[in-house]
Amino acid sequence: MTIGIKIAEIKEFSFKLFIKNKVLLAIFTLFSLNLFASETINSDSSNVKSSHNTGFDAGSFIMHHIGDAHEIHFFTLNEGKENEKHFSLYLPIIIKDENGFKIFSSSHFYHNSYTAEIDGKHKHYYLHDGYLLFDEKIYKAEGDNGINIDESGKIANDTVLDLSLTKSVVGIFLTIIILALLFGSAARKYKKNPIKAPSGLQSLLEPLVLFIRDEVAIPSIGKEKADRFVPFLLTTFFFIWLANILGLIPFIGGFNVMGTLGVTIVLATVVFIITNINGKSNYWTHILWPHGVPFPIKLILVPIEILGIFMKPMVLMIRLTANITAGHIIILAFTCLIFIFGQQSAGGGYGAGVGSVLFMIFMYFIELLVVFLQAYVFTLLTAMYFGSAIEEPHHH
Repeated sequence: MTIGIKIAEIKEFSFKLFIKNKVLLAIFTLFSLNLFASETINSDSSNVKSSHNTGFDAGSFIMHHIGDAHEIHFFTLNEGKENEKHFSLYLPIIIKDENGFKIFSSSHFYHNSYTAEIDGKHKHYYLHDGYLLFDEKIYKAEGDNGINIDESGKIANDTVLDLSLTKSVVGIFLTIIILALLFGSAARKYKKNPIKAPSGLQSLLEPLVLFIRDEVAIPSIGKEKADRFVPFLLTTFFFIWLANILGLIPFIGGFNVMGTLGVTIVLATVVFIITNINGKSNYWTHILWPHGVPFPIKLILVPIEILGIFMKPMVLMIRLTANITAGHIIILAFTCLIFIFGQQSAGGGYGAGVGSVLFMIFMYFIELLVVFLQAYVFTLLTAMYFGSAIEEPHHH
């Protein structure tokens, strides 16, 4: 009887170990394939140089993957082989020049690839119908090769007005749609059962909404005036948080919405406008002519305070962009170690691969905390700026 129990326990333990190993293997595959997929499609051309470099360029690899693009690349099969297959969503190109508007798929660019040597490095560019795509910027094609590089190594082609959808723009739309669906569903439940205890999606959103209202807006702005700004603060918090989470989901294109400087500039600009439009006389007096400060000190202090009006939103922008981008760079840096060691020996590549994947998984869990913290910090600082702008003068 005892032997039978022991055998059953051993079988159960072996089954659990088997399941555990399969789960770990799935996790390793999930994270590694998502990061190793290449987004470059090469084609031969007799008038350009070879597209293959002698060594792995980690810097170009990292900047390519964190940058914006006119396609959403999911994964690659048979990479480096003749039957290489890329699975991508090609976004529409919308450009305007002196000839009017032109609309076509970005696949026309990415399937017509060339290379040029710039500053000693071979870089890809793409041509279609008299237009050039280089570093995800669109120019008018010039000359026999389509690209015109000046003596300083910079592109000298004429630019066009680019109104195209990019990966970051699609990420913004996806975030907005998800927000509308989440809060629309919760709102319908509250409307249908206003006195019923929250359940399901409501129980997830309500604590976060109350947290932003009670722990961020009211302490920073004041109970009487916080309600005016709570909708904007909630929108900002959930928009940044969900956009950041979108960038951590494998196999959906590697979005880096908050790592795109144009997005954070718009967010910071909106905060700047709301802060200064709502600024009361006490706010402007403190900046332009502070009370109780000697005149010579005012000559020094006032320019600093005026500069601070513009520095505050810049700090918001830089902090958010840098922190989100840094997380992606760290993960990609671990990926680069695999290729760097793999160039020395196959064993070194496999050894670095195991360690890198473990660190990448660890960093992904850290990033889950970081994306929430960055949304919280941005919202908290915004609330503090609003509070200082509408603060009433203190009478002593």
